[in-house]
Amino acid sequence: MAQLHDIVFDCADPAGTARFWAAVLEGYAVAPYDDAELARLRAKGITRVEDDPTVLVEPTVGGPRLWFQLVPEVRSGKNRVHLDLLAADVEAEIRRLAELGATVHARHEDHDVLADPEGNEFCVFPIG
Repeated sequence: MAQLHDIVFDCADPAGTARFWAAVLEGYAVAPYDDAELARLRAKGITRVEDDPTVLVEPTVGGPRLWFQLVPEVRSGKNRVHLDLLAADVEAEIRRLAELGATVHARHEDHDVLADPEGNEFCVFPIG
């Protein structure tokens, strides 16, 4: 039986998108760049972590890792998979997400549809 290991986002700005999602999700952070990781980047001719084509966001306690990888093509159409988030105070959370760079796409009776800075849609539902 398979186990969920990673969720991977194709994007144009891996570092920026990774920082957005690390700020959105409780208990997640961009993985630190240790000496080995910095050496790997330098070997590829990358001198700034902002230019890293693959950025990892790790959970501090359980949960899948999130990878953000650079792809050359532009996103087109609706994403086929999305994340559903829970919030105790949906209105306050939507304001916080908007401050981080999310946009509201649709308001529904039981949930709201937003998009991250890359245009990837996700939903916010109330807890309970």
